[in-house]
Amino acid sequence: MNQSPQIQSEFLHAERSLAFWMIFAPVFAILLVASVLASLAGMQWRTYLPGAENSKSLLEGVSSAVYTLMSYII
Repeated sequence: MNQSPQIQSEFLHAERSLAFWMIFAPVFAILLVASVLASLAGMQWRTYLPGAENSKSLLEGVSSAVYTLMSYII
């Protein structure tokens, strides 16, 4: 018995979503720690992260850097 195309599409979407989060979460954590340490040391961390140059907050900058890095990976 074959699955309908809609069920297969939903399964693939869920699988991609899990893969996305398995990449996003560790990279976000690593870049967040690096950014916090750089901020505490007084360094300009936004210039080192791709996509974070124009961000106003730490979390926004790290998130945009992760999305930029993921666009290169995926």
